[in-house]
Amino acid sequence: MMEPQEEKPIIYTMENKPIVTCAGDQALFSSLYTPLAQQLPREPMEWKRSYGRAPKMIHLEANFVQFKEELLPKEGNKALLTFPFLHIYWTDCCDTEVYKASVRDNMMRWQGNLRLHGSADWVIVVVETSDAKKKNKTNILPRSSLVDKIRNDFCNKQNDRCVVLSDPLKNSSRSQESWSAFLLKLRTLLLMSFTQNLGRFDEDMRTLREKRNQPGWSFCDYFMVQEELAFVFEMLQQFEDALLQYDELDALFTQYVLNFGAGDGANWLGSFCSPVKSWTGLLLRRPIDMEKRDGIQRGQASLLELRSYLFCRQCTLLIFLQRPWEVTQRALELLHNCVQELCLLEVSMLEGALDCWVFLSCLEVLHRIEGCCDQAQLEANVSHTVGLWAYATDKLKSLGYMCGLVSEKGPLSLELNRTVDLLAGLGDEKAETVHSLQSPYKKLKEALSSVEAFERHYLELSHAAVEMYTAIGRMRSARLVGKSLAEFYMRKGDPEQAESFLQNALGSYVSEGWSLPVTHTRKQMAECQKLLGKTENYLQTSALLAGDANLTNEERIHFCQEILTFADQSTDSKAQKVALSMSSFAQLKQLQFRPATATVHSGTALQVELCLRSLMPVAVPLEQLAVSVHVNLEQGETNGKTRGPQRRPYPGTVLFRLGNSSAMPPSAAGPSLELEEIQHRSPSDPRTLNSTGMVCKNTHLVMRRHDSSPSPDTPNLVSPVPVVMDDGAKMLMSGDVTLLPGNNSIVFSVPSQELGTYTLLRQLCATVGQVQFVLPHISPLVQYEVYSQEPQLTVEPLTDQLLAGLPQRAKVRLQTGHYTVKKGDALQLTNIDSIPILTSSSCPATIFNSTAERVDESVLFIQSSDKVTSISLPPTPPYHTLEFQLEVLCVIPSDPVRPENQRLTNGEIHHRPRSYSHPDNHMTAINQRMSVDCPWSIYSTPISLTFYIPFKAKHSLLSAGNRNYIQVCLQNVSDVNFHLMDQRLTEKHHESSLELQSLNTKAQQLVCSKQSVYCVWDVRWKENMPVCLQCVFSASFSSASEEVSAFKPYHYEFQLERVTTLYSVRAEIMPAAGQQNCHSGSLCGLEMSITRLAEPDDDEEDDGGTEEKGQTETEEVCSTKLMYEVAGSSWVVYGRSSGLVSMPADANANHRVQVELMPLFAGHLPFPDIKVFKYLPPSANSASQPDTDSCVENGMLSLIDRPLDDQGDTASFCSQGSVHSVGSGEQQSRVLPMPRLEPFSPGQVFNHSQGCQVLVLPSTDDCVLEINAT
Repeated sequence: MMEPQEEKPIIYTMENKPIVTCAGDQALFSSLYTPLAQQLPREPMEWKRSYGRAPKMIHLEANFVQFKEELLPKEGNKALLTFPFLHIYWTDCCDTEVYKASVRDNMMRWQGNLRLHGSADWVIVVVETSDAKKKNKTNILPRSSLVDKIRNDFCNKQNDRCVVLSDPLKNSSRSQESWSAFLLKLRTLLLMSFTQNLGRFDEDMRTLREKRNQPGWSFCDYFMVQEELAFVFEMLQQFEDALLQYDELDALFTQYVLNFGAGDGANWLGSFCSPVKSWTGLLLRRPIDMEKRDGIQRGQASLLELRSYLFCRQCTLLIFLQRPWEVTQRALELLHNCVQELCLLEVSMLEGALDCWVFLSCLEVLHRIEGCCDQAQLEANVSHTVGLWAYATDKLKSLGYMCGLVSEKGPLSLELNRTVDLLAGLGDEKAETVHSLQSPYKKLKEALSSVEAFERHYLELSHAAVEMYTAIGRMRSARLVGKSLAEFYMRKGDPEQAESFLQNALGSYVSEGWSLPVTHTRKQMAECQKLLGKTENYLQTSALLAGDANLTNEERIHFCQEILTFADQSTDSKAQKVALSMSSFAQLKQLQFRPATATVHSGTALQVELCLRSLMPVAVPLEQLAVSVHVNLEQGETNGKTRGPQRRPYPGTVLFRLGNSSAMPPSAAGPSLELEEIQHRSPSDPRTLNSTGMVCKNTHLVMRRHDSSPSPDTPNLVSPVPVVMDDGAKMLMSGDVTLLPGNNSIVFSVPSQELGTYTLLRQLCATVGQVQFVLPHISPLVQYEVYSQEPQLTVEPLTDQLLAGLPQRAKVRLQTGHYTVKKGDALQLTNIDSIPILTSSSCPATIFNSTAERVDESVLFIQSSDKVTSISLPPTPPYHTLEFQLEVLCVIPSDPVRPENQRLTNGEIHHRPRSYSHPDNHMTAINQRMSVDCPWSIYSTPISLTFYIPFKAKHSLLSAGNRNYIQVCLQNVSDVNFHLMDQRLTEKHHESSLELQSLNTKAQQLVCSKQSVYCVWDVRWKENMPVCLQCVFSASFSSASEEVSAFKPYHYEFQLERVTTLYSVRAEIMPAAGQQNCHSGSLCGLEMSITRLAEPDDDEEDDGGTEEKGQTETEEVCSTKLMYEVAGSSWVVYGRSSGLVSMPADANANHRVQVELMPLFAGHLPFPDIKVFKYLPPSANSASQPDTDSCVENGMLSLIDRPLDDQGDTASFCSQGSVHSVGSGEQQSRVLPMPRLEPFSPGQVFNHSQGCQVLVLPSTDDCVLEINAT
């Protein structure tokens, strides 16, 4: 850093002010000069500018000078700094004679000179004092008369050009008012003059700029004109506008230089193409470098002089604007642009001269910034100045290389002569920096004077730049400067100092994935390591460079040969081998098992094939390639048993992710580029393409610095982590292997005798002489499993569903596991009556190996006895599969009675198979269990098969008067079509008085899937009908899909109770009296007749259906109480809809009931529903029962053993519940016995009116229908 005690340069302030001339009484003006100069800039004025520029508030100052004719501008003079903007004539004359004698003549001569030079900005000030009036009271005219006289003589149409100032030196209110009005008038006139003259000057300047393409136009002349405008703005303290003028000049000159480089050069640029003979650098300590400005004005300035002067002026204005950090930014851009402009203009310079100019300019800018900022500001804004420090460091390094100050032997004579020439071009030191001990001039001259001085200055600048970059977090730039330092130390023959800088740079490049910088830095690192004698690191770096695709083939072969040369140096087998990372030598692409599975049984011949991609440019012979294998015996299955489905699946082929050895590892790779094409088309013609390009949409992610470092496994580390071989692991060796460039295939035989999980490739080692390339950690993990499996016997159906009652085929699969099936081994199957085995004496069998390939075919011999079926097995090797088929038949159970439990051959009890309904197809499923004795086990193996009954049967009892019929519905619930024949219905006990006559006409019929067949039998009997019928329905069925198929039996047993018809019900609807038909809305009569068809049997009496009609001993006649109910949706019952009927016990007893009802609709209405129930009186004393009729009216009867639909139909009389509380106190807590209703069994009550209809006519009432038509 610069020394803080250095003398700071004087900050330049523009001393020029607008010139205002003063004529007339000079003594009077002198007395008023001080208050006038002080009070004029106090109040701001609004300056309204031309061309739509925003107005500004400015404070006006003026440089009051005595009027001289020489000050008036000559024709063609465009200098604004010497231009008088306002002319004032001062007078305090109040005497008429004096005015006429001298004052008027002087004013006329003054105004004539102004008119002669075209100056129209003037004002006459008449100062009136009380002292002058007292002296000349006799000849004094009134003030208004003298002022009017002057206005008439000089201000004909501009009366405001004459101003009266009253007693300006007195402190009275009148004087202050007059003084304020005078200052306001003076500011207004001065501002008007500024606006008019600057506007005129601006127009002339624009006209001159428009002529820039004409021959003879000179940029230097135009430069001086526009700079005049910048001077005026600076004079008015409008520094922003002044800076804008210099920026426009900068842009204009830059555009001409670019056009020149494109082949469109201007003639005036020839003066700037002359050779540069002076490279003194920027000079920012002067506000205006008059020497360079004179050179520009004469058209003799060089490119560097023009740029230096222009930047000097911009720097001055930016400091006035308190924007010093913009100076550093612009300075860095200027220095880089100047280098390019010198190349475009092909300006010849001494080699190293431009570096001197850039170095001096960088330090000059830094000195200038330090002069106007304190130390705290400098430290807080290091990011703005560090670029100049780094640029100066780079240029000083370049000068040191040119002048021979970096070599170990020192500069040569040619380099000394070049140093003398460069110092001569610097010239003498400027007066502003003579007394500065650390001026840029002195630093450069001292640095080029000796090797020690250069090293001291270069290291000072380099370390300062590194510290600044590190402080602001710009690590890439810090590493770049450090890499430059490393090159310096290498040139100086000090590789130890260079190593640390190269390590830091290489680590940064690797972590961020900069491929080319990584390659270049590794080459430097290899040279450094070789000089330091770090053999292992040098060999590792050489391996990385040998596999680096960014190098030429010759360079790669060179580094590869370095490794091979070292490997062949020593032949002592006991010598310590050098272990290097294999990632730089070869890449593991793929591993494949042979056979293609990673789960094998013990004893399998298992091989693995490695695919290695060699990164070396030449063939490399390997002494051996070793693979480590680790087995975990603790993961072996308990008792040596492993079930195949439970084993962890290991892939048979493993792919490894490849990485680029010259770039970062894949794990630390950054995001991929997201590129997008951009096109710029012509505004006038959208079809015309002006330009096209590519833009990166995720630059902020791609260019982001990554702090994460690569893992120790990767070869990208500068100092590789020592690789240690695992001595305890088993190693698989493969000798005499030659790795060719590209992909190579190596096959290993891996162990598979012991049970457990094996981990392959925990380490991979390739030995080349004394060098070992080791891959210590491999991802993903490669494992395979060696297992031992017990034999397994499974039976599977060949179809989706096994149908009971038909022969079905099942596949038997025997997985031998570790067991060897010998000749004479057999399977013993227990015979069960419900599932016989329908097989011949032999059947074919197929043997498969562990990869499901067919190995052999054989024939099984089957022998069957009463209890067991023996199946002889062919010899089968271990871990093979034997498959054959068996034909079985499941007998459909006919009755629900369970037989006695049978015992299997192993002593286990054979339970009757459980049946259940399948939720998907509504078929009843039967689980059948068998027991198999196997030769490899002392225990029996249970086998379970599920069969489905293809039919579902149901029965119903139909009645017609005294005749009864039995209907059986057989539904095919399977997906198979069947032929059905020989349908029979028999009574199980073979009652002689019972006859079942079939009403079925077809002897054989087809039953399709999901269809039903109905069979009906007429039930007749000669004597009394039995109370209960045990019926058996039987039929024969066969599959319709088979051409020749034997019919199989099907049985269905069911039981019928109370078959006899006990009562018949007849109903008749009669219209109202005097009418032939019923009408809707009118009452009708329903006459209901209930007739007993048979005497009550014992079973009915046991139910309590009969009781004694009277309570006296003389009445012996028994009767049965019935309850009827009338209901219908189309009818309304008037009165009671239900009641009790006492039926005598005699046959053909009849009881009639009449009910009034009314039809709700017209048409053929069905008869109301008539239901009859058994009335069961309570078993308790009748004295404690409520009245029976009231119970019927209140619906206090309970239904027992009634179907849900019947209960719903009687909701009109039983909705209040079957229990009712009577009384109070303790009786309310007891439930009293209530009468009950019991429905008759199907067929016991026959309703003759079921399905009958009656004609109902509509009512005869007339109605009036009004229709309005609009």
